[in-house]
Amino acid sequence: MNINELKAGATNVNIEAVVAEKSEPREVVTKFGKRVNVANVTLKDDSGRITLSLWGKDIDTVDVGDKVKITGGYVSEFRGTPQLSTGKFGKLEVVEKGSGSSASSEPEYEDNFSDEA
Repeated sequence: MNINELKAGATNVNIEAVVAEKSEPREVVTKFGKRVNVANVTLKDDSGRITLSLWGKDIDTVDVGDKVKITGGYVSEFRGTPQLSTGKFGKLEVVEKGSGSSASSEPEYEDNFSDEA
């Protein structure tokens, strides 16, 4: 499924996309009075972009440049714009860490020493 195919009301959405942008988390109070953190990320693929809301611990699992897979998500509408969410039963998985993340095990310098004398 491509981002340009996502319409408000869609359920059981399965999609892979790259995180293009990530907002700073903000604290909100739910309708049940619980305080939780939420952050928005913009996902992109070859067909378009969509906002994904990340709640709680999911916020720290993704960074800009990561390729993510959403399974069982749904699309709602916020201020007239489609918005993707994993909800209670969906799943967010990082399938590939992006170049912008600090998860790389490659050294940032090249060893200029050699064993030749």
